[in-house]
Amino acid sequence: MATGGTADVRPTIDAALARRLVDRQFPQWAGLPLKLLDPAGSDHVIYRLGEELSVRLPRHAGAIGQARKESEWLPRLAPHLPLAIPVPVEVGDPGFGYPWPWAVSRWLDGEVATTAALAGSSRTAVQLAEFLTALQHFAPESFPGEKAREDLTAGSLAERDRTTRDAIAKVDGAFDAAAMTELWDAALGAPEWDGPPVWFHGDFHTGNLLTVDGRLSAVIDFGGLGIGDPACDLTIAFTLMSAASRAAFRAALGVDDATWVRGRGWALATALNAHTSYAAVDPRVAAQTTRQITAALIG
Repeated sequence: MATGGTADVRPTIDAALARRLVDRQFPQWAGLPLKLLDPAGSDHVIYRLGEELSVRLPRHAGAIGQARKESEWLPRLAPHLPLAIPVPVEVGDPGFGYPWPWAVSRWLDGEVATTAALAGSSRTAVQLAEFLTALQHFAPESFPGEKAREDLTAGSLAERDRTTRDAIAKVDGAFDAAAMTELWDAALGAPEWDGPPVWFHGDFHTGNLLTVDGRLSAVIDFGGLGIGDPACDLTIAFTLMSAASRAAFRAALGVDDATWVRGRGWALATALNAHTSYAAVDPRVAAQTTRQITAALIG
């Protein structure tokens, strides 16, 4: 994670820059067309490169470690997971005024998952539980040492306390502030994860799932991949699922009460952050985060 003056760097990224970086560093792909993926995520500008590849360029300093982390771990994870993931094939270097490492990965066909198509599907919920189970059980031949784990740790709920309480105050009236505060206090007060550290995706929500012909096919964007408490990955239960499919998901994953409450806390905190930042200017985000907050309160 960059600190100091680099934290606010936002380089200009366009097709001409992406073309120059690819052609100079990976001339074997110089003849392949580039097509901007829109809308892209908040962390990267993404171009499709030919039919089989994608180029991912970090937008901000907070995402600059993701290319090398994914390059190291995703090829090792992929054979052990029941859904496809975007395995990196190359990591590019800074160049032409662009300051950070960037990645070329295998392209995965599919449509972004939607609640309209999958919310009520217990089969999908169980598939997602099976994916997380496989991820959590992945045991590399050499577990990352302490230094390596610096890039594989996530922030805690406690670190989000002030911003989450501020957000609750801001949305009071649109949502039940008392109920949100009660949930947040419960999440912060829940017993901490007492099992061995396990792998988590770190940004496991509807927008990072792909479907083909209406069926779940892939999980993307492992920039938040880490080791520790898996509660953050329970966010998917509140972004995608109905009450019935959420129950199937929890049962298949075998989530204890304390972890479930912490997961609800993660869902609430991340939804509030997005809602207060973008809902006023993006109706899609407003709808998604309203659903997530409401589901987190229901449990």
